[in-house]
Amino acid sequence: MRGMGLVAMMVLGMATMAAAQTPPSTAPGGRVFELRTYHAAAGKLEALHARFRDHTNAIFRKHGMEVIAYWVPIDGTTGAAADYTLVYILAYPSLEARKAAWEAFGKDPDWIAAKTESEKDGKLVEKVDSVFLAPTDYSPLK
Repeated sequence: MRGMGLVAMMVLGMATMAAAQTPPSTAPGGRVFELRTYHAAAGKLEALHARFRDHTNAIFRKHGMEVIAYWVPIDGTTGAAADYTLVYILAYPSLEARKAAWEAFGKDPDWIAAKTESEKDGKLVEKVDSVFLAPTDYSPLK
């Protein structure tokens, strides 16, 4: 396993804890967030960034998926999670809306073309971790 920075370990720990929980069918106010962690294939992180920057963001918006933010770990060690990890959060009106959005996204001709072109020299992603989150009643972001 590649070396992990503190941020990656925290995200993986959150994913492990959340995996044991059943996500609510509706968050307070209906909104649901999804924390997604992509583990890029060796040497493919920049290509993954380019695909998100040039294609995926627009396709997300097209299907009603709200991008909250993207992050990369900044632990500063060579060969660490910063070399292969992309973390982002999407928001949806509900889990049902999330399911419908991802189904439509997966069938979208623009997505299929972008994925096919970006992976002509090999897959970009080794693994995706996903955690569903509902805001607390005291969260400033709902």
